[in-house]
Amino acid sequence: MKLVDGYVFLGKLRDLIYELLEAKDRAVEEGLVVENATPLVKYGFISMLKGGVIMDVTCPEQARIAEESGAVGVMVLDKLPYDVRMAGGVARTADLKVIESVMDAITIPVSAKCRIGHEEEARLLEELGVDLIDESEVLTPVDEKAHINKWRFKTPFVNGARSLPEALRRIYEGVSMIRTKGEPGTGNVAEAVRHMKMVNRDISLLRGYYIEGDYEAIWIYSKENKVPYELALLTAKLGRLPVVNFAAGGIATPADAALMMWLGADGVFVGSGIFKSNDPATRARAIVLATAFYDDPETVVEAQKMVSEKNAMLGIDIRTLKPEQLMQVRGE
Repeated sequence: MKLVDGYVFLGKLRDLIYELLEAKDRAVEEGLVVENATPLVKYGFISMLKGGVIMDVTCPEQARIAEESGAVGVMVLDKLPYDVRMAGGVARTADLKVIESVMDAITIPVSAKCRIGHEEEARLLEELGVDLIDESEVLTPVDEKAHINKWRFKTPFVNGARSLPEALRRIYEGVSMIRTKGEPGTGNVAEAVRHMKMVNRDISLLRGYYIEGDYEAIWIYSKENKVPYELALLTAKLGRLPVVNFAAGGIATPADAALMMWLGADGVFVGSGIFKSNDPATRARAIVLATAFYDDPETVVEAQKMVSEKNAMLGIDIRTLKPEQLMQVRGE
């Protein structure tokens, strides 16, 4: 597929999203009650993001770049994950005024992060009207043992996971979307790859048990890994996670994004990889193309040619990080 064809497709996809959002607004104006809290609606909304890119932003200007590049959504933070890592201290949810300014500046879905276990931050974000809440390990957790009960909220949530058991525990808590954690703010996709493969291997294991009719083995797996048997069984039956699964953590190039899609991700989050680079607008467009057309080598090649390694963010070798510096271990 030629590069121009990719842009035509993305343009049509964006037009469709705009039309759906406008249709919802018209329905509300005409007095129609639009359900926005049922599990079906929450999961359905997230499913519309499949095949796309959600970009971390810190201001309206970055959000506009994301929208113009074809991103399906943005995630608003006070600092990009790389800057959170460098700054140290306590990382909290973004300034609500900044989130509002981003919501006013663009028309694609706007998400924001809250701290793990901080239900009040999540309540504020829901009241503000964000489209998706990320209970995120990038921010400083307030309770690493007790995550937020997502079933209490109308707004859908996303949580990170390094393994299938961790993902199923978050789904049990009511999350509508999973992202493999990777190691945020490093520009190093290695951990994202490792986590995706860990999830895939366990899914294959459960799927094998299901095909063989070995339900006892599925029950043992659920017991040993402290996850509900019903969720383990559903995963085995589907042969995939029961919710949408995006890849995250260290994606910095079009090739990184295409690799994660090839490994089975439904889409990607890109944090520092775009706006810590020297060519954010071009890199954003290239990553969107490579994500949407990951199975078309010609398009991925053209996307990769759009960027230069000289302009990429300076990555971090994860092996140089101390155990206490790893974000991925927070809130398992």
